[in-house]
Formats: sequence, structure tokens, C-alpha cells
Amino acid sequence: MDTEQREQSRIAVESIRRMPLYLRLLRDKFSESEFVTSVAIADALNLNAIVVKKDLAAVASAPGVPNVGFSVKTLRDDIEEFLGYNNTTDAVLVGAGNLGSALLSYGGFANCGLNIAAAFDADERLFGKVVSGKRILPVDKFENLVKRLKIRIGIITVPGAHAQNVCDLMVRAGIKAIWNFAPAHLTVPNGVALKNEDLSVSLAVLSNDLKKITEKNGDA
Repeated sequence: MDTEQREQSRIAVESIRRMPLYLRLLRDKFSESEFVTSVAIADALNLNAIVVKKDLAAVASAPGVPNVGFSVKTLRDDIEEFLGYNNTTDAVLVGAGNLGSALLSYGGFANCGLNIAAAFDADERLFGKVVSGKRILPVDKFENLVKRLKIRIGIITVPGAHAQNVCDLMVRAGIKAIWNFAPAHLTVPNGVALKNEDLSVSLAVLSNDLKKITEKNGDA
């Protein structure tokens, strides 16, 4: 991949990351509006208006009307279709401890087209426990259920020491996209997508931002 291709890929990924922000804004702040301009969206999110205009042009089924903007309903539908939110996708979760239970209880996934169909754990004390309507199942039932229901998304919320084993189990069962919340570096084969949510990295970024702010303001 040459420099130009890498730059195009980077921009595409950054654009995708902004789409949920646009969608949330359209659902909330502009839900009662008939039209919205890219400038209004940029101002609300403190983003560059040119960047927002390019992002929206890439997914909008109809161009914005000069001095009027985009139809809020149409643009919202276009972004939902682009992100796949209008087609509910089932997922499975392994690790029903505190973090796993919190994700099972999070109702916002439904707005993103994601349904956690089942949860698994290796702790016998959790077997049969129901969290937000989902019964915790033994891990030894994982592979059969995933293959039977043809589930393709797996969520890992186990301790780091066990994460790679769970990852390997998911790959064997046919999982094609893994969302990893465990503090561990995972290895997956070609053809399997992996997204890490490292809370320590996010905290480090936040702490660094705080340091810059305090230094700028001269705080002790």
C-alpha cells in the first residue's frame, strides 16, 4: 500500500468513526428539524465544516440543497444504512462478570443494530443467572450455539490471561468480528476483524489531555 492509499484508508476510518456522532446529533438535537446544514452539524460537534460536508456527501442519497441543507430524516436513514444499524445483527458475549453484565444491560446497542443473543462464562456460580433477559450459559455450549445460529460477532470481556483462549474459541466457532474489551493483545487469522477497546489507553489519553490543560492554565 503506497502513501496515498494509506492516507485514503486513514481518512475513511476517521470518517466512519464520526458517523455515529452525526447520527446521534440528528436523533437528538435536530430530531424536530426538517433540514440541517453541514455547518450546523460541524458547529454542534466542534468539527471542521469542510470535513463534515465531505463525510455527509459520501453517504447521502441526495445532495444537500443550497442554503437549506439535508433532509434530517433522509440523512439519518442514509447514515443508519451506511453503518448497518437498520439491520439487527446478533452477537455473543463471553465473560459475564461486572463489565460483561454492564454491556448486557446497556440498552443503547439496539439503536446500533446490535443484539447480544447469548452470554457465556466459565464460572459455575453464574450458570443460569439472568442479566437483562439473557441467561448465562457454560462456555462448553458456545461453539454449538454460535454455529447453529450462524452468529458472526463475538464480544470478549474476560480477564486478560484468558482472552486469547476465548478468541481462539470464537474463531473456531466461525466468529468473523471480535470486539475485545480484555486488557490483552490478541492474535487473529486473516479474515477475522478485531477491534480492541483498551480502557487503559483511553485513560492515558485523558490524563495527557488533563496535563496539557493544567499546564496551559498554570494550575498546580
